[in-house]
Amino acid sequence: MRIIRDYNYTEPEDRGASVAIGNFDGVHLGHQAVIDMARVAGAKIDAPLGVMTFEPHPRKFFAPDSAPFRLMSAEARASRLEKLGIERLYELNFSATLSALSPKEFARDVICEGLGLRHIVVGADFCFGKGRAGSAHDLVNFGKELGFGVTIAELIAGDEGEVSSTAIRNALGEGRPRDAASMLGHWHRMEGIIVGGEQRGRTLGYPTANMSIEGLHPPKFGVYAVLVDVLDGPHAGHYHGAASIGTRPMFNGEVPNLETFLFDFSGDLYGTHMSVALVDYLRPEETFDGLEAFVAQMDDDCARARRILSAL
Repeated sequence: MRIIRDYNYTEPEDRGASVAIGNFDGVHLGHQAVIDMARVAGAKIDAPLGVMTFEPHPRKFFAPDSAPFRLMSAEARASRLEKLGIERLYELNFSATLSALSPKEFARDVICEGLGLRHIVVGADFCFGKGRAGSAHDLVNFGKELGFGVTIAELIAGDEGEVSSTAIRNALGEGRPRDAASMLGHWHRMEGIIVGGEQRGRTLGYPTANMSIEGLHPPKFGVYAVLVDVLDGPHAGHYHGAASIGTRPMFNGEVPNLETFLFDFSGDLYGTHMSVALVDYLRPEETFDGLEAFVAQMDDDCARARRILSAL
């Protein structure tokens, strides 16, 4: 998968794609439906399959102090898109210059002249250009004028209602990871580099792999049954485990993080890249009357997680 970040500087092979446009936070079922439509349209005109998205997320650009809202990092999004067969990822730098383009300028300068895209697929609620002034139907008209095709994808609904990143955030915030997964079409995953911790878990018989969740929408704090992929290093592979998301109130923690205990594992994971999938919410964060009670609860958490994961 080629990643293109500047529409003013492209190679010949970067042009001529059939592209789905959006933020694609979570790459949920609605996003996948839009991508599939771009795939079908591209096959008809022998065009490579692409996705256009923006980094930083426009919401973060316009409100840099807003609370964390992203379901996945840019790296995790790129990884998921590559698995879906994306050949060209136009991860455009969302800057003051790009945000100031009018809808017509965006269609002409970015889509047509900059990237030479042949077909565009957007959701029915797609807005673009300065002040979000352009609609999906405006894009259809620009396409007729400038020579690219446009398909508008209707919004889809699942068992929990309309499939959207907002609905997924709500499900995760309420401790319903399976409902989130039904809208995503895959388990919700949190990815990152394993960093050093206080090694308190090691002394209690529960060594954990610690990961920052800075910048990500925090799921409901508590303990989860999880599926773990170690993505690189000598221990790369798939594991079951239990994870805690939160501030560790038992030890007066302040900064939220993700701590994962891998079942039946021994080894050093510092510096490796890991992906943790939330399967079931087990319980909220708690404080305990001493370490013995704390360890007993962890024993119970892990036993429950093993039973849940063994049934998948």
